[in-house]
Amino acid sequence: MRAGFCASQPRHASPQTGPRKRWRALPAIAAAFATTCAAQDFDAIDRPLWEAGLGVGGITLPHYRGSDSRANLLFPVPYFVYRGEHLRADRNGVRGKLFDSDQIELNVSLGLSLPVRSSQDEVRRGMPDLKTAVEIGPSLAITLWHSAEDRTRLDLRLPVRLAVTVESSPRAIGWIFSPNLNLDVANVGGLPGWNLGLMAGPLFSTARYNQYFYSVDEQFATAARPAYRAQGGYSGSMALASLSKRFRHVWFGAFVRYDRLDGATFENSPLVRQKDALAAGLALSWIFGQSSTYVQSRE
Repeated sequence: MRAGFCASQPRHASPQTGPRKRWRALPAIAAAFATTCAAQDFDAIDRPLWEAGLGVGGITLPHYRGSDSRANLLFPVPYFVYRGEHLRADRNGVRGKLFDSDQIELNVSLGLSLPVRSSQDEVRRGMPDLKTAVEIGPSLAITLWHSAEDRTRLDLRLPVRLAVTVESSPRAIGWIFSPNLNLDVANVGGLPGWNLGLMAGPLFSTARYNQYFYSVDEQFATAARPAYRAQGGYSGSMALASLSKRFRHVWFGAFVRYDRLDGATFENSPLVRQKDALAAGLALSWIFGQSSTYVQSRE
């Protein structure tokens, strides 16, 4: 359950977004979903240097954090694992061993917000559409504790991501910082191969980021939607649980995420209709290719 979508989530989606826009967003959705569902396997055994596969995933989530409308999506989910000595790419994200330590890793953190067509979202009607935005940045992972057999691990993760819109002229819309505690448990409940991930922490974002999603300019103000200028700072909190298992040629993953906006600097925005929400998803991927070279790996 590393990086990316866990710390950043699929935040925003419109169930009636045009087909072309949806298909453009699918690669980012799949990548973010993959990192969200991942939980670590701590068994150190010989595994292929790389593996590849493809599957399908489904997700349900609010249009954006604070929205009282939901989206339900189906999309392809790629499966790719690379277990290099200094660089790894897997369902936990992209990670590089830049330190001579098993206690510290520098990872790539990914996140995503999906498009919302304001003409099809009651609270935003008459306002500019929200574009798909990809979030990317570094994440420092520090191991705070692990069990004697290394089957349970507690990490402090410090991801910082820049959000950039996906359009003909991309633009940066601000930064997100989401420090969190992450607990990975292998063979949970004594069930071989079933891996559990638990993560929780606060979120912080810049004024520019919050203004993109929660501000209402004077020209778009109505009697029911007064003008509002969002500020940066504390942006609520989140908790996420994920479960995964690798069968012989199939990978399964699922997650549930809970968000709260109490105390967020933008909680009084007229675009915030509820202060807590659930998102959930699951995926199945068939693994159809692998390297003939094997390496010792814990995941």
